[in-house]
Amino acid sequence: MKASRLSAAGLTAALLGALVAATPASATPTDAAPDPAATTCVADPAVPKRQFRAMWIASVTNIDWPSKGSQTAPDRIAAQQAEYRELLDLAERLNHNAVVVQVRPTADAFWPSPYEPWSEYLTGVRGEDPGWDPLAFLADEAHRRNLEFHAWFNPYRVSMPAPGGAGADLDQLAPGHPARQHPDWTFAYPPAGVAGSRLYYNPGIPAVREFVQTAMLDAVRRYDIDAVHFDDYFYPYPSGTHQVPDDATFAQYHRGFTDRADWRRDNINLLIQETGLRIKAVKPWVKFGVSPFGIWRNASADPLGSDTTGSQSYDIISADTRKWIKEEWIDYVVPQLYWYIGQYPAADYARLVPWWAEQVRGTRVQLYIGQADYKSGDPAYGSYWMNPRELSDHLTLNRSYPEALGNIHFSAVQVRANRLGATDRYAADHYSRPALVPTMPHLPAKRLLSPVVTGAERHADGVRLRWRQPADGVGPFGTATSYAIYRLDGTRAGTGCALADATHLVGSVRATPGADQSWLDATAEPGKRYTYFVTALDRSANESQASPPRFVR
Repeated sequence: MKASRLSAAGLTAALLGALVAATPASATPTDAAPDPAATTCVADPAVPKRQFRAMWIASVTNIDWPSKGSQTAPDRIAAQQAEYRELLDLAERLNHNAVVVQVRPTADAFWPSPYEPWSEYLTGVRGEDPGWDPLAFLADEAHRRNLEFHAWFNPYRVSMPAPGGAGADLDQLAPGHPARQHPDWTFAYPPAGVAGSRLYYNPGIPAVREFVQTAMLDAVRRYDIDAVHFDDYFYPYPSGTHQVPDDATFAQYHRGFTDRADWRRDNINLLIQETGLRIKAVKPWVKFGVSPFGIWRNASADPLGSDTTGSQSYDIISADTRKWIKEEWIDYVVPQLYWYIGQYPAADYARLVPWWAEQVRGTRVQLYIGQADYKSGDPAYGSYWMNPRELSDHLTLNRSYPEALGNIHFSAVQVRANRLGATDRYAADHYSRPALVPTMPHLPAKRLLSPVVTGAERHADGVRLRWRQPADGVGPFGTATSYAIYRLDGTRAGTGCALADATHLVGSVRATPGADQSWLDATAEPGKRYTYFVTALDRSANESQASPPRFVR
């Protein structure tokens, strides 16, 4: 019953010697160890080892979390924390590896920002201190479960519609709101008094662009987030025949542009380019991703466009998303492909996935697909969405395009609703095994030694593994951020190609700095022989070589 034992000190020395011997003389301290899955191995596409899996958790108008902000503290705090943990439970059950959480929905903040007021969606009152730091909790709880935390910001939206068109009333904003101090920074669209009217910061004003970046970067500096995430709201979506009121802004800040549409696109280009650069200047490992509307341009308007006939983000919201990819201003893109597979000429999912795959091909920008879980089982969206296999079919189609490296589902409450059993179906078909997030070779990497498994004992509730990270943080070797655990049936001395996909990946765990690590395999069958391997991962998910095997008999 006892696992074979080797001296931890001896193992450490052997691993160090092996690694040094295998390391080229030109290697630098930031070189990552090669992926343990050899390039000659054939991976099973049904169980990818690397795939981004997440759901959006929207806070605006309390869509997902918090579901309401009107409770009184401390009951409100406890209820909101429990509610968030339940969503993370859901993410874990679905073998997700990230969450995308909206923390700046309307020029406000889910943290004690020195620049902007507290969000009304926390307490029901604009600017009211909720009595705790939600962003710190959100990131810490996600990391406790080894989920990446992508902080979702809306750059320019200041308010949401209110009855009677009052959403554009500056006096309804929190006292001291920057928009009240700088009313010239804002415009109402549609016009104030018109149904659906809301306030926006004006993207054409340089001081606005500087301010919104600074406000968002405050969260990057102060909190342990893994990514900055934008959605598809830049210039407002058109409403009727109303025009964006930026005549005076264009006249003052045209920068030599004579075409206003080109100028607006350049305003958003500058936002994207500058935000990406400023993020990397603060924390080079923090990713920057954007989730744009699913059509850049139609081929009828631009030969580089997609075989679609729907609205074009390039034209209607001034978002030149293709340029952001080609210029590599972002690390990942998540087009919202909220359409079905089939004869839908405006926007067929099966036509758009290959188009987006082609755009990222040859760049360092990663492609994830935005999935419309909210449409599944809702007859208002048509008969295609009454098919419980529709979303699973989307993920199956994605396998044909190696550039499609994952999915984000909109949104958490819709994922949880599981209408028609659609969530259960795509989870069983595509998320049956855990997966590691894709690596990004251009992000900082750390060389990591293989972990040393120091114990594997059977207990009534499973097998408890224990390990340590040798030479952690010593010399050129980095500190592990997390660990991946693999389990093979029987006793095996080596991994072979067993680590090429997720067939044997049973879990991952966040590293506990300065302590020995442990993990419980609750799915281990009593009396069955297993071989365990553990790998270390750095902040950018680069993986070490596997540990020596640990046997359980």
